[in-house]
Amino acid sequence: FKGVGRHPKTGKKKGGIKVHTVIHANEGVPSDIKFTSAATNDSFMLRPSVMNKGDIIAMDRAYIDYEKLETLTQREVMYVTKMKKNLKYNIIEDCMYQNDKGFMEVRIQNVTFSKMLKDGTILIHHARIITYVDIKKHKLVSLLTNDMESDPNEIIEIYHKRWEIELLFKQIKQNFPLKYFYGESANAIKIQIWV
Repeated sequence: FKGVGRHPKTGKKKGGIKVHTVIHANEGVPSDIKFTSAATNDSFMLRPSVMNKGDIIAMDRAYIDYEKLETLTQREVMYVTKMKKNLKYNIIEDCMYQNDKGFMEVRIQNVTFSKMLKDGTILIHHARIITYVDIKKHKLVSLLTNDMESDPNEIIEIYHKRWEIELLFKQIKQNFPLKYFYGESANAIKIQIWV
């Protein structure tokens, strides 16, 4: 599988595999799993056509694709994801809430994102950025959502649910470490990971 980049000391390319997973929150088990090379962008897993009105998606920031996010919004599917640092947007409204001591609790920004499409039209996507303080990690976390109405604490809680996927992978890696592969073909590696 094609890896990403080169080893910093030797300069050799290294192979890599990614496991992309969709987990339904009410089931707690993977419903869609795909194997790709490490060089594959994650956004191919985001398929708005399989989502229904009222669905809520909590996803990793690698899935940010304005065109797909706008399609989700038009289908009335709510998404919550972590912000990438380099996103460019226009602020429409900015409001900060503080606690009794004067420290920020949450900041809410209504924003628009613009993207030039292949046909020359400009796509404008309306979203909300909710920034909160992660007390455990002592840092600010910014979430992106198309839900313009819900309480910010609900949005934050939805994003925390996404960590169930990370915990599943951590558990798999700890209990079933892949120290070596029995075969070198792509199919042999996929079979071993499945097993």
